[in-house]
Amino acid sequence: MGKALAEAALELGHEVTIVSGPVDVVYPSAARVIHVVSTEEMLTACQEVFPECDGLIGVAAPSDYRPVMVAPNKIAKTGEPLVLHLVETADVVATLGAAKSSQWLVGFALETEDRRLRALAKLEKKHCDLMVLNGPEAMHSLSNNVEIIDPEGQVIEMLAGRKEDVARGIFAVIERRLIRGLA
Repeated sequence: MGKALAEAALELGHEVTIVSGPVDVVYPSAARVIHVVSTEEMLTACQEVFPECDGLIGVAAPSDYRPVMVAPNKIAKTGEPLVLHLVETADVVATLGAAKSSQWLVGFALETEDRRLRALAKLEKKHCDLMVLNGPEAMHSLSNNVEIIDPEGQVIEMLAGRKEDVARGIFAVIERRLIRGLA
């Protein structure tokens, strides 16, 4: 979906910077791509480039948790259970949303239960201008089915089809409501 949104933005003449974790995706050559590995690296990279940007689309979630400790060497088998302690990672979109000035911010919410309610809660928590709601069936799929939700909780657009077509539809809403400021 991120690649499709980048392509849609480029088609309309926008400059695009992508901050991406390790994924098997070939991004458009016209986009500036910053590769990161961890959520912490993603946050740092985004904080560096976000002040130069007019807006941000937070398409895919980085890891929500990370191990408290990373072993420097192989952990040998002992025959005993291994306890893994995890801590929450920083929320990249929420951090940028709290620091935004005149920029616009669009988030994505992948939800399985209480979909609209959870998407609206994320929209508010992350200081987003719009939230794109989709389900887990979007992962590793060539198509997507989304609802775009505004800060009042209204579904302002429902889109379904190939990710490229859905991305063009999402970006058309962004152009109309956030870039040009037309409702």
